[in-house]
Amino acid sequence: MATSESLTDFSSAAREGSEFEYQALSTGAIVAAIFGALSPLTIFAGRDSLESCLLLVPIPLVGLVVGIRALASIRAMPDQLSGRNLALGGVILSAIGLIGGLSYAGYVHATEVPPDAIRTSFQEFRPEEQQMASGMFIPKKVQDLDGKRVFIKGYMRADSTPVRHNVRRFLLVRDNNQCCFGDMSNLKYYDQVLVQLADNVTTDYSTGLYRIAGTLHLHPENLKDGLSAPVYTLEADYVR
Repeated sequence: MATSESLTDFSSAAREGSEFEYQALSTGAIVAAIFGALSPLTIFAGRDSLESCLLLVPIPLVGLVVGIRALASIRAMPDQLSGRNLALGGVILSAIGLIGGLSYAGYVHATEVPPDAIRTSFQEFRPEEQQMASGMFIPKKVQDLDGKRVFIKGYMRADSTPVRHNVRRFLLVRDNNQCCFGDMSNLKYYDQVLVQLADNVTTDYSTGLYRIAGTLHLHPENLKDGLSAPVYTLEADYVR
């Protein structure tokens, strides 16, 4: 027959076991770990452009904020919440993604343009609605680049070249989404540039991002022909 002392010990052990068993895992720690695991995506995005990296910056920011708050809650209620290591890992990964992504993207942005080229983009090629309404289909800033050496990034349109190796002539388009690769009805004249590589320069087809530098030429007379004749052409001697 159990003594009162042994019953008391058993009751205390049961309470301790119950408290340990029902110690909650911090939801914030879980969220921080998930966002932390996704944070290195900012580093990969930084290879393409600073803009792509900035679009993903909210991921590590959320991981940092939620992780730090989770650590504070766990520290304040150690008997009720667990998951400190999970939250700490999320914070560390988020910090690596944020700092590493922005640093890498900044470095790429600062070094990708050849010294003698002017950076431009498909976004600059697109006129504003009020400009188009007034008959200005090529922005003034882009008009000033006619005949000058520029640098632009984009994607090779697959059906613009019959070969996949030693390509010397192709359409460079602003993205590889449906508007530039699928439904031609959505493709606009300012979404593409006809690239002609120099005699000693070739490239291979890829679905990845191209960095192109060369002399830009404008052909406003081709606006009346739709997509059958390019408005923007580039005599390029640099491709990466």
